Amino acid sequence: MAKKILIADDNALNREIMHRRLEREGFDVVVASTGKEALSMARSERPSLILMDMSMPMMNGWDATRHLREDESLKHIPVIALTANAMMGDRERSLEAGCDEYESKPVDFPSLLKKISILTAVKR
Repeated sequence: MAKKILIADDNALNREIMHRRLEREGFDVVVASTGKEALSMARSERPSLILMDMSMPMMNGWDATRHLREDESLKHIPVIALTANAMMGDRERSLEAGCDEYESKPVDFPSLLKKISILTAVKR
């Protein structure tokens, strides 16, 4: 059974590119365009991992990740923070919010795949 990945990103082109690349790698992929939608999809789809854009409307990725970590039924799902604002401290801020890993945009796909492999192999 293929592992399911939830892509949460407000940019349709980013979602589409990552969706296609991950499907080619054998993953089942579901998408959300806001932090609130990501939380809802996490509850209904139970993904193996979430790729969370940190700068989304309505609810940003930092807040969405904090909500995930507060929910007993969701807190075990690994989250990789994605951000185009590779500012000093963003990695630390993402980890403090509860993200397990961090990847800056544009995404280095081989690096991202390695992080996905490590995080989905870990028993939670």
